[in-house]
Amino acid sequence: MSQIAEADKYSNLNKTVMNMLNKPSFGWWAIFIFDMIFLAFGIYCFIYQVYTGLGVAGYSHPVLWGVYITDFVFWVGIAHSGTLISAVLFLFRAKFRMSIYRIAEAMTVFAVATAGLFPIIHLGRPWNFYWLLPYPNQRGLWVNFDSPLLWDVFAVSTYATISSVFFFIGMIPDIAAIRDTVVGKAKKALYSVLSLGWKGSNWEWSTYTRAYFYFACFATPLVISVHSVVSWDFAMANTPGWHTTIFPPYFVAGAIFSGLAMVITLCIPLRLIFKLEDYITMENFEGMSKMIILTSCIVFYAYLIEFFIAWYSGNKYEYDQFLYRANGDYAFFYWTMMFCNGIVPHALWFKKIRNNLVILFIISLLINVGMWFERFNIIVISLSKEFEPGSWGLYKPSWVELGITVGSFAWFFMFFLIFVRTLPALSIAEIKEILPVPRKNGGSNHE
Repeated sequence: MSQIAEADKYSNLNKTVMNMLNKPSFGWWAIFIFDMIFLAFGIYCFIYQVYTGLGVAGYSHPVLWGVYITDFVFWVGIAHSGTLISAVLFLFRAKFRMSIYRIAEAMTVFAVATAGLFPIIHLGRPWNFYWLLPYPNQRGLWVNFDSPLLWDVFAVSTYATISSVFFFIGMIPDIAAIRDTVVGKAKKALYSVLSLGWKGSNWEWSTYTRAYFYFACFATPLVISVHSVVSWDFAMANTPGWHTTIFPPYFVAGAIFSGLAMVITLCIPLRLIFKLEDYITMENFEGMSKMIILTSCIVFYAYLIEFFIAWYSGNKYEYDQFLYRANGDYAFFYWTMMFCNGIVPHALWFKKIRNNLVILFIISLLINVGMWFERFNIIVISLSKEFEPGSWGLYKPSWVELGITVGSFAWFFMFFLIFVRTLPALSIAEIKEILPVPRKNGGSNHE
């Protein structure tokens, strides 16, 4: 491509982002209303459960953690790649992150907001959720700090706070650019407040870049710490299939793996609908695809090493648990997980597949299906067959649980659809760093 055409990308970036914030099209409204239908059904299922009682869920002894905790772990995992792409890759100066990290950050915030619902839903009495918060009260009662439910409260609240601040800080220069262009008093007032008086002076840029660097350093440990805490919900128990030290790195790798797949799932339609081919390029998908290959290898290795450890340990309960996963009542879910997470991603070793967005989109969907089944396998299969044969039992999700799960996806996509129409989905400031600056004579200057 010529330098003039490359320079046009620089000149048209602000206009492209502004076009995304224009009056929503008929297609956007159609997708939004379709999404609201599923959200309404999910809300109906939740209200029905609150009114009727937690008995409408499929819980039965001994499986008292089911789809709700599966959904919680799934959505926390989805949130992880946003921190990875925005913070970790920023520290490593990976250029392929610049066009996609804003989408990944938004995904992080909305996924955490979705994950945070499920510990509350799982309580059965959601109006008492504040009992989980460790604050002094008149009764002199404190929460049980040994409870995994409380660990989830700390993990989600910490991750939500840091991710939201990091997300907002990164948008300030871009919101200011929109403020200076947008028409309409109400919109200009809104973006003026959100831009915090940004003027783009040298002092502001100097302070901003240092602050962003510090936030990136602060957010990076969250990639490891938060999902490690979530893994301790299981690893600290004595349940066969859970009580293992491999869980923290296994969960972290799996979270990044599923999150990267979700970023691809979001970026491909967004690129097509808003014609962002000049900014969300094949280089971005190449980088994410290679990271998926890496994390897929780690996750698949964890699947295999679990069998080895169960055999090598000589623990009959562990060994029987993993044989049951592969040959028992839930074998379909197990082999679906193995196929989607261990086999399908290796198609990305081929460049032609990485550059075929249709196939890449299908692979990303299969990965997310496989990762949901992974969490289901870990939670449900381990609980359904523990130590005593007399306490074994099967778990079948009810229509209420499945409806709330579908509603959670609608809840997530509702926030994302609103985001792309109200805030800059592309980082104007950072993308311009890697684009050639147009010269007055029509040429371009690569900086």
